Amino acid sequence: MRATTINNESASMNPRAVGRWQHRLSDGRTQCDLCPRACRLKPGQRGFCFVRSSHDGVIVCDTYGRSSGFAIDPVEKKPLNHFHPGSSVLSFGTAGCNSGCRFCQNWDISKARDWDRLGAEASPERIADVACQYGAESVAFTYNDPIIFAEYAIDTAAACRERGIHPIAVTAGYMSAQARPEFYDAMDAANIDLKGFAEEFYRKVTGTHLRDVLDTIEFAVNEARTPDGGRVWVELTTLLIPGYNDDDAQLHAECAWIREHCGRDVPLHFSAFHPAYRMADVPCTPLETLVRARSIAMGEGLRYVYTGNVHYPEGDATYCPNPECGAVLIRRDWYRIGTNRITGDGRCPDCGVSVAGRWG
Repeated sequence: MRATTINNESASMNPRAVGRWQHRLSDGRTQCDLCPRACRLKPGQRGFCFVRSSHDGVIVCDTYGRSSGFAIDPVEKKPLNHFHPGSSVLSFGTAGCNSGCRFCQNWDISKARDWDRLGAEASPERIADVACQYGAESVAFTYNDPIIFAEYAIDTAAACRERGIHPIAVTAGYMSAQARPEFYDAMDAANIDLKGFAEEFYRKVTGTHLRDVLDTIEFAVNEARTPDGGRVWVELTTLLIPGYNDDDAQLHAECAWIREHCGRDVPLHFSAFHPAYRMADVPCTPLETLVRARSIAMGEGLRYVYTGNVHYPEGDATYCPNPECGAVLIRRDWYRIGTNRITGDGRCPDCGVSVAGRWG
């Protein structure tokens, strides 16, 4: 980990921004315990993510209350196809990231080194108020990974829940075991990237490790709970990169793992890669690759498999999971819903079988 010096003029000393996961070391440094990198910082140094730094031995989230941008999106864009489909979401992020993906699609934000230039002041309460004003049913922490601004995301999630707004995390899942419970219990839904299914791919292309992400996914799916005791709704996304993570062996292994560790009802999105950042020389993902991946996933027993970043209505639609029915329940054209036939209690109107998701 390369340490860099903080700019004390821009560093936030908001008490709410003090890192919740850290401890002092005997050599005078402070260890950040938020993610598996466990950055050990001297006073005045920043971690890998760039936005968490040591202020006189106390690690602070410097982007607390600073957003890199806002937008109103359909929830399907997160992507979440089984979480209040057709509803609107207020999306925002900050700067920095704790992954090092060579293919980053939002590299201008995640690799930003000047959040005062990029950022707009936005307290958790203000974000919740704005979501109410615009009629958004949810607020999504996205664009960069909310793990690195976990304190800000958790406080914003609490403010949103007080106003009846759903907090959503869009994340790569590279988080420490001790930070997972507080973070995921603050969310009503999450889309977690499963970027591939080989440790070598994770290490060389993302700068992270597969095992940590798998542990996060298992926790979020099987253990995280909302205040009413219900499960946090989780969907997964894999960006398929030609020649890197799109071979049949990885796809079969990934889908079998999801089936065995998360169940057949966790929706999986296969998304098309577009050249970006340090992989601008890699071609776009062909539609045929996404169709093949979807077929493999369904063959492995996953019930809800989607394609993204391409125009393929068959891969956008939600089908009844009953093999004797298979009726089209939701028709989509990109992110626009044409038809939604799922009943208010989440069932197929033709056969009565329950469809996994949050529909009410």
